[in-house]
Amino acid sequence: MTLIKSISGIRGTIGGQPGENLTPIDAVKFAAAYGTWLKGYSNKEKLKVVIGRDARLSGEMIQNLVVATLTGLGINVVDLDLSTTPTVEIAVPLENADGGIILTASHNPKQWNALKLLNEKGEFLDAAQGAVILELAEKEEFIFSEVDNLGVITRNDAYIDIHIDEVLDLPLVDADTIKKAKFKVVVDGVNSTGGIAIPRLLEALGVDVIKLYCNPTGHFPHNPEPLKEHLGDICDLVVKERADFGIVVDPDVDRLAFISNDGEMFGEEYTLVACADYVLGKTKGNTVSNLSSSRALRDITEKHGGTYEAAAVGEVNVVTKMKANNAIIGGEGNGGIIYPESHYGRDSLVGTALFLMHMAETGGTVAELRASYPSYFMSKKKIQLTPDLDVDGILVAMAKKYEAEEISTIDGVKIDFADNWVHLRKSNTEPIIRIYTEAKSQNEADSLADKIIAEIKAIAEI
Repeated sequence: MTLIKSISGIRGTIGGQPGENLTPIDAVKFAAAYGTWLKGYSNKEKLKVVIGRDARLSGEMIQNLVVATLTGLGINVVDLDLSTTPTVEIAVPLENADGGIILTASHNPKQWNALKLLNEKGEFLDAAQGAVILELAEKEEFIFSEVDNLGVITRNDAYIDIHIDEVLDLPLVDADTIKKAKFKVVVDGVNSTGGIAIPRLLEALGVDVIKLYCNPTGHFPHNPEPLKEHLGDICDLVVKERADFGIVVDPDVDRLAFISNDGEMFGEEYTLVACADYVLGKTKGNTVSNLSSSRALRDITEKHGGTYEAAAVGEVNVVTKMKANNAIIGGEGNGGIIYPESHYGRDSLVGTALFLMHMAETGGTVAELRASYPSYFMSKKKIQLTPDLDVDGILVAMAKKYEAEEISTIDGVKIDFADNWVHLRKSNTEPIIRIYTEAKSQNEADSLADKIIAEIKAIAEI
């Protein structure tokens, strides 16, 4: 059982001892730290925070604890109840709120939950803000409100529909164009809130929807991370139903994966590539993804005359780089689409609509679309080191060894070769170096990873 405290929030497994797991005491303490920070950060007399959750089994319990804690601090709460991460993100500015909390452990299994923290723009907090909240939680210096100044709870379950309306109003989304294509699509909502939001969006766009695991009970029917090894049921159903494609989201609906018409994975890395291809074909501009994402986005961006930039891993880092480089679309290779025309957050509803527009305008099958993109293969491995080894020193030595190549050290060490790349990142919690590689064949990607692992072992003398 685990409790992980980071600048982006607190995440852990339900039950067990306080301080070691995500117990009610930990949820209250961290919510109180966020509310206390918010009261110091804002100069408003009365604050407002938006709260939403995915459908996981512990969600209602954690929601009740967090809402009660914030109102105990004198903060008003807009309670969206069952929602999605991007829905909460768009609700914060629409409500003129001072912040937001999303109760979700994203792709983690059912025993996990988390508090993800937003600022007044509906965007994740930066490192400095997160660090202050962690310090406040550690000190437990909270001052709660007296009875006449308690916060008020307003319940609003309309925001998924509001979110859908916002997507339909995007300039590059035309419902009539999608309706004319007469798509048939299978949706795997992993029995969480994606099972509410994605079918409702598709129906508004005139798509024939076949639902799979779309009842938001929180009983995940398979591992909720949308990877190939977990998605056999939808892959089979797409073929059986002769659907145009399948859509898979994680429990909080910020990761988006497609299943091609032949029942094969479109590839999470290529979700962003396809959406960017459509957007860049309509609007000239730049793109951003993180250092561990596919080179295919760079290729597509340059094809359209734009500039690609890589950010450190983490949504807040991608958003910062997107703002700095005026990127018109970006995200992460795990299927996270960030489209600033909507908002600065990973959004599977937006990604779904952009993909449908792309398919409607290009024609052909999803498998044919995938085959039209540059083909890259990734390998993800790790090397376990002993605690006494200088991991930072090893990374410096690897950067020195390959100094003649294109090197980035903003997040570990990334080495760009002519035909492939390797990204080395250390774990913050254990003596591990993660090795990500990408090449034009799986064998080449695996071989490059093995070669780098051997070189690290030689440097470390292990």
